[in-house]
Amino acid sequence: QVQLVESGGGSVQAGGSLRLSCAASGRSFSSRTMVWFRQAPGKERAFVASIVWNGASTDYADSVKGRFTISRDNTRNTAYLQMNSLKPEDTAVYYCAAAWTMRPKTKDDVTYWGQGTQVTVSS
Repeated sequence: QVQLVESGGGSVQAGGSLRLSCAASGRSFSSRTMVWFRQAPGKERAFVASIVWNGASTDYADSVKGRFTISRDNTRNTAYLQMNSLKPEDTAVYYCAAAWTMRPKTKDDVTYWGQGTQVTVSS
C-alpha cells in the first residue's frame, strides 16, 4: 500500500517555474515507478513524466520535453517534478502516481494516485 500527497502547485506567469513534490508513505515506494499525470478542464488525464525505481531511466511527454525534469529521492520517499518555462497550456491539476510497470503511459498502468495539486499559468 502506498499513499501519495502532492504539494507545490500554485499560480505563476508564463515563463516561470514551479517544483512539485510527491511525498509517499508505504514500504514499496523505492521499488515503484513514479509518474506524473495532468488533467486540464474538459480533457482526459494525460501522461507527463515517469521515473523508474532507481532513477536510471526517465520518460517524458513530447509537450514537456526540455522544460520539465522528474526526479526522486528514495531516502526521503519523495518524487519531484521541476517545471520550467511554463506555458498557459500547462495549466492543469497535476497528479502523482505509482506504478509497477517500467514505462507507464495511461491511467490503467497506475496502481496508486495522489489527490492532485493545481497549477495555473497565466499569460
